[in-house]
Amino acid sequence: MAQEPGTNDAARPHVPPRGGTSPRTGTSPRADVAPQVEAPPTLADAPVPEELSDLRVLKALAQPRRQQMLLHLTVHGPATSATLARALGLNTGATSYHLRELARYGFVEETRGSGHGGDRHEGVRHGRERWWRAVPGDRRFPPRSRQSPETRLVMDELNNLSYAADLELFARLQRERSQEEHRSNNTEPDEWADALPYSRGTIRLTLPELHAFFEEYIALLNRHKRPDAATPADARTVLTRFLAFPAPKAFPEPETSSEPTASSDNRKEAASS
Repeated sequence: MAQEPGTNDAARPHVPPRGGTSPRTGTSPRADVAPQVEAPPTLADAPVPEELSDLRVLKALAQPRRQQMLLHLTVHGPATSATLARALGLNTGATSYHLRELARYGFVEETRGSGHGGDRHEGVRHGRERWWRAVPGDRRFPPRSRQSPETRLVMDELNNLSYAADLELFARLQRERSQEEHRSNNTEPDEWADALPYSRGTIRLTLPELHAFFEEYIALLNRHKRPDAATPADARTVLTRFLAFPAPKAFPEPETSSEPTASSDNRKEAASS
């Protein structure tokens, strides 16, 4: 499992700036666009994977409220503790505490930016107001074969929280889309109505091939990541999820019952037709 591959300057080794490169990203402007627009990250700019194996770090990350706060910061961009408290139904004391704990382990950091995506104005601190952002990075977890029993329990909880949050986000999108279509009576179709690419498939792989497949997926994500300054104004945050697992070796046997079986029902229907 990996979380939010992205550009993590703290985890990336220093690369001396090349001629004509941006000192912030180390990437050269593309020749076919305006000079102020930076090129998308290349494989060389991809973050260095970081394995989270410390049980204290995993426990800090698996706290339900912190997972909610990280998801909010990832989807909606930088926020204050008060903003998070209103969004999640908490008090600011609780959100401030959880933000400090997340910052302690490098998952969030203080920032001046209060915009995200299409809202790219740079925020400033007013009085004691503090803005926080989620720190991107290619964070990995140790494979289950190397996890202790206690670590497995924590990872199971973390996975359950993540899967439940993803399903709720998708269900919310479906509800909001249906409500919007009902209000507009389908006379004004949303240009993002078709923005639900979906695929279900099967492939036969060895374990090393599956690992390689996953790394190719992470590399693909990194190739499409770009800084806010190079992002078109009409772009939206798109949540991407990857889930691959081996098929069960055998499907469970049907439960025995005194009721007629499906096959016998089918024979009766065929005989009466």
